[in-house]
Amino acid sequence: MAKQTILGRVTQLAKANVNALLDEAEDPRKLLDQLVREYTNNISKAEEAVAGTIGNLRLLEQDHGEDVAAAREWGEKALAASRKADELRSAGRSEDADTFDHLAKVALGRQLQSEKEAKTAEPTIASQTEVVEKLKTGLERMRAKLTELRSKRDELVARATSAHAQNRMMDAVKNIDVLDPTSEIGRFEDKVRREEAKAMGKQELAASSLDARFEQLDSLGDSAEVEARLAALKSA
Repeated sequence: MAKQTILGRVTQLAKANVNALLDEAEDPRKLLDQLVREYTNNISKAEEAVAGTIGNLRLLEQDHGEDVAAAREWGEKALAASRKADELRSAGRSEDADTFDHLAKVALGRQLQSEKEAKTAEPTIASQTEVVEKLKTGLERMRAKLTELRSKRDELVARATSAHAQNRMMDAVKNIDVLDPTSEIGRFEDKVRREEAKAMGKQELAASSLDARFEQLDSLGDSAEVEARLAALKSA
């Protein structure tokens, strides 16, 4: 349950429908940046929680170590007191020997208490050690996912930028397509052709007017010649 509580905040974002969020987002790049920030923040919070769990485990281990050391120390004191009692009793000092035997019993009682406390803590330490290892593994996976998310974010942003640039280029090419009669160049070409045709028409009209004038002059010349010849006939 503790593991689920701690890593739940980290895994919650990974279970979200990211594709739906991206489809609805006005700016997918901002959403991707937000996902990276939230994921990073959640991992940071989980790291704090895991650090607290590890700290508690280390305190348990320290207490256990102190209990084990205390049990060993009380055992040594019990042994020393018992040997001293045996030495005094051999010397005929029974009363003093009883005193040291009593001290040996007290030391043995303290040893037993320390051993019980150490033994009681061992299952908890083993359980917490397993939890801590799972938490560490989970965090490493989340960090790997964060790296993957950042890489995917960078890839998608690069692809989106490239696609946007390509679309702008294709739009620009389409707008200047000389084969497109609706394009600006197509309309300008039509205008030029009309101007050229108009100029050709004016030239043709000017040429036909000049020919008519020369024909008129030729006609006047013939009439003068006829009159001259008629006058010659009459004077003969």
